[in-house]
Amino acid sequence: MVLKRNILAGKDKINLLLIIFIVFFSCVNNSFSKDKLEGSYTDLKILDKISSKNILLKLKNGDLLKFKDLSIKSLKCKNSEFDDNPEITAYIQVKDLTNDNNDEVFVFNGWMFSSSPSIAPFDHPVYDVWLVNCY
Repeated sequence: MVLKRNILAGKDKINLLLIIFIVFFSCVNNSFSKDKLEGSYTDLKILDKISSKNILLKLKNGDLLKFKDLSIKSLKCKNSEFDDNPEITAYIQVKDLTNDNNDEVFVFNGWMFSSSPSIAPFDHPVYDVWLVNCY
């Protein structure tokens, strides 16, 4: 008498385990890549046009920082997924504290791009602001 094994049941188990394995690691990979792309700190470089000095500021996202006559807040920053041409973006709000009449008006309120700051320029007579890093 020749014993036959149930080969089909074994293949179904292997296929099921393979599908569970693929789904699990794709979910884990997406969660790690999302955490790696979004940062909690933003680096800004500020040029004082009068004294010609560059200053590097490190902002924690969500915190308000007062720098001389400016009130700066970084709400969110992201790194690009591509390593060959990295792009750093940040949502930044800047108020001018010297202008008492416009307390509710931002000098700059929007997304800032590190590779091309001329897309959304920061216009101020005394200061220039550039996005440098997100981590």
